[in-house]
Amino acid sequence: MTQLKPGLKLKSAVCDAEIMVIKAGASDTLTCGGVAMLGAGDAPPSSVAADSGHLDGCQVGKRYVNDDQSLEVLCVKAGEGSLAANGGLLQTKESKKLPSSD
Repeated sequence: MTQLKPGLKLKSAVCDAEIMVIKAGASDTLTCGGVAMLGAGDAPPSSVAADSGHLDGCQVGKRYVNDDQSLEVLCVKAGEGSLAANGGLLQTKESKKLPSSD
């Protein structure tokens, strides 16, 4: 796995999901569907199967973060696999409320 840095694009080995890294720590390991994510130009292994406990999906345009928000990724192509980092599932980042303009 290549070192994560902002702007890096990754794709899932088990579904159609693609992400872009927004913010990352030095030792983060990303998975989708329970399988390590691949670089944008890498070919998926032929005999890889998704973990059935990691198939909740990811939605295009949503940002996903870990518990302490030290890692943030943007889903650029939806897929069936759930995103996880270092063994913990990523959660959808809450959007900020805009101030009202009266």
